[in-house]
Amino acid sequence: MADQAEKLRELVRQKQQQVAVQDNSKCKIITITSGKGGVGKTNLASNLAISFSMLGQRVLIMDADLGLSNVNIITGLIPPPKYNLSHVISGEKDILEVIAHGPCGIKVITGAVGVTKVANMGTKKRNEFIESLDSLLPLFDLIFIDTSAGLSDNVLSFVLAADEVVLITTPEPTAITDAYGMIKAIVAKNENIKVGLVVNRIQNILEGKKVSDKIVNIAEQFLGLKIERLGYIMEDALVRKAVSEQTPFFVTYPNSNAANCISHIRNKLAEIPEENHKDKGFFSRLFQGFKSD
Repeated sequence: MADQAEKLRELVRQKQQQVAVQDNSKCKIITITSGKGGVGKTNLASNLAISFSMLGQRVLIMDADLGLSNVNIITGLIPPPKYNLSHVISGEKDILEVIAHGPCGIKVITGAVGVTKVANMGTKKRNEFIESLDSLLPLFDLIFIDTSAGLSDNVLSFVLAADEVVLITTPEPTAITDAYGMIKAIVAKNENIKVGLVVNRIQNILEGKKVSDKIVNIAEQFLGLKIERLGYIMEDALVRKAVSEQTPFFVTYPNSNAANCISHIRNKLAEIPEENHKDKGFFSRLFQGFKSD
């Protein structure tokens, strides 16, 4: 592990020299969050990371749920890596020493499970930790941060540190209410932040569009924030099946409805024009309802 970390440090030094002369090499940080737990946040983050990796991107997913981490389950890292973010926060390990190899070329940093001192770290420690993430930037094109749910200072810090925020919700009234609460808390800290919306577990396009319109319109009317409609994920039994099998559904069931939805969300985030999508059929038509106004 020490040898691997030293190699990574050397790579960081090399990449930092390249970054000095290549502005287009900037790593983008995308934080995926939600107001309510259990809405599919980790599934979205993990499968999106894999979908970008399949496009040739250098991708890292970091589980920033600092108390109840489960990204290792979704990505199939069973047993979990020996070292995780709790060892970085405690000072036992460098951030580069806790990077694990995930499926399809992605890199993974897992969070902690049941470590309350990590979940409740103070402002100084949290800021020092976020600053330590700078050493990761030269190594990757994309870093996905999977937060815990809710409005804790930890969550908001990871949200505000990102280049872009993806907010996920479901059609449940409580999830919609909590999503609006999260948007309100974000805007109070940074009214210019870029936020995209994903609606998960919809039964049909009409349901998804109704939820999307409600959140987008309220946010613009009362908070002055224009949210980008990134798309939705259909209710799909294969997602639950993949979770029980401890594998990413984008890998295990690449032709599933949910996997097709992930591809479209990825293309939206990557700003790949609709006419370049390989799939010009059913899903392309469905996503017309989620184009930004």
